[in-house]
Amino acid sequence: MLLKTVSALSLLCALLACSSNEVVRAPLELTVGQQLIDLKKAHTNGALSKSEYDQQRSKLIDNVK
Repeated sequence: MLLKTVSALSLLCALLACSSNEVVRAPLELTVGQQLIDLKKAHTNGALSKSEYDQQRSKLIDNVK
């Protein structure tokens, strides 16, 4: 019984030592075209109203000029 408990604790410690809460992400660089596509999808799916879509679209286009 003691051996099983020690083995279980050892396994638990080993698993905890291997875990990490750090998330590594690549830099996110989207083209303006991709941002416009994503914006249109958000509007089509109902996540953005027509006025919100128009405002965000204008901002994206104005930043390119």
